[in-house]
Amino acid sequence: MLLKVHPENPSPRQIQQIVSCLQAGGIIIYPTDTVYGLGCDIFHQEAIARICRIKQIPIEKAQFSFVCHDLSHLSDYARQIDNPLFRLLKNSLPGPYTFILPASKQVPKMLKTKKDTVGIRVPDNLIARTIVKELGHPILSTSLTDTYVEYYTNPEWIHEKFKKIVDIVVDGGPGGIELSTVIDCTDEIPRLIRQGKGLWQDWVSAE
Repeated sequence: MLLKVHPENPSPRQIQQIVSCLQAGGIIIYPTDTVYGLGCDIFHQEAIARICRIKQIPIEKAQFSFVCHDLSHLSDYARQIDNPLFRLLKNSLPGPYTFILPASKQVPKMLKTKKDTVGIRVPDNLIARTIVKELGHPILSTSLTDTYVEYYTNPEWIHEKFKKIVDIVVDGGPGGIELSTVIDCTDEIPRLIRQGKGLWQDWVSAE
């Protein structure tokens, strides 16, 4: 299903339709502030396995992130967040960043990396954040593609390609072409893992 949602005024009825799909174990393709992403409920193991099959990667090698509505529930899924780090996250989010943080016990075991970490995203996209807010907990997310492919920026083209293997393609307008910037915050000094849309210099200067 292709579902067109207004990017600045998403319909509550449409958001609830998406949330119901996620709660039932469905998979969505949805807009973020970077590229379109694949998402599902973090507590549905079969949905997670489906995403791994779509991406053609084994789950133990998958690099997923948790898309959150805001930082209010950060301590539920990440631990060892001191005040300086929290201030940096608060100054940078919502935004095109993925922060690697120590995972809490509430992160499902199958989603933890060998290093016991979790990636946290709060995208600057109202549709994505509203979906998560209404769901009541984060959605598991991964980028639809790791390289620039023109038709992955067009929701109608995306739907044509993926309509048989996902449940809903959320059309929130044209997608971006840059991935998020990934920053590892598991050590005392943050470390840049991947340069993407978010500027590393801006993030550091936010302190």
